[in-house]
Amino acid sequence: MHVIVGAGSVGGAVALELAGSAERVTLVTRSGGGPAHPLVRRVAADAGDADALARIAQGAAVIYNCANPQYFEWPTAWPPMHNAMLRAARENGAVLAITAPLYGYGHVDRPMTEDMPLAAKTVKGRVRAQMWLDALASGVRTVEVRSSDWIGPKYSLISAALPAMRRGKTVWVPAPVDVPHSYTYTGDAARTLVALARDPRAWGQAWHTPSPPASTARRLLTRVAELAGLPAPTLRVYPKTVLRAAGLWDRFAKEFVEVRYQHDRPFVVDSSRVTSEFGLTATPLDDAIRETLKHA
Repeated sequence: MHVIVGAGSVGGAVALELAGSAERVTLVTRSGGGPAHPLVRRVAADAGDADALARIAQGAAVIYNCANPQYFEWPTAWPPMHNAMLRAARENGAVLAITAPLYGYGHVDRPMTEDMPLAAKTVKGRVRAQMWLDALASGVRTVEVRSSDWIGPKYSLISAALPAMRRGKTVWVPAPVDVPHSYTYTGDAARTLVALARDPRAWGQAWHTPSPPASTARRLLTRVAELAGLPAPTLRVYPKTVLRAAGLWDRFAKEFVEVRYQHDRPFVVDSSRVTSEFGLTATPLDDAIRETLKHA
């Protein structure tokens, strides 16, 4: 039995990946939502309630951390949830498989590899770095799979841009659009998480999700338009001063300013290690976009 915390783009995909292999899944969210499948039991619970999560996870082989609190909640929401998942894994002898961003590395000047130090100075980067250090120190069997910004139907550049693109309107984006940047398909993140959670060779280490060659926001959205049969998008970038001003009343804008550095300079992930050691490869970009368009 597998327990998944969070039913977003990756959590839902992990649930269906496991259920498709005839494995039983318990999906934990605050609302009790998630994909409908005979082998997926959806449970409404607070993942920060350690007693409740330990009970829900009884008999679990793997606990998957696929939760994603809102940016402004990270310093307060992540510690109790992460600690609850560590306890549930410890008490049940389960593997803890963690979905993570690349924020822990901080500012980088070369393609990111798994051996780079977790040197982030941002609030969100320090939160995620500490979570991994705590997992390693816990004695729990654990693995972390790190991904870049999503290619997917929710919470991604594509999902944010598509409404305007479909109406033929200008797409306003919060960061430069012509800087090399890696994007990761949510389906690849789910498959990688499931594969590495099953393989003892991966435990105790962090891995990068197989990702296609770095692109730019402009090239990515132009290809989305081509595959969707839409006109080439007109893109405009919000100046940083506008984002800072918007942050006075918009929480996302306020928090995004802290991580905009990832878009002001090349932000490229090297995922060759997981390919060479486990044979996992990225879904071709066009296929990932087509799958995204089906659900976005």
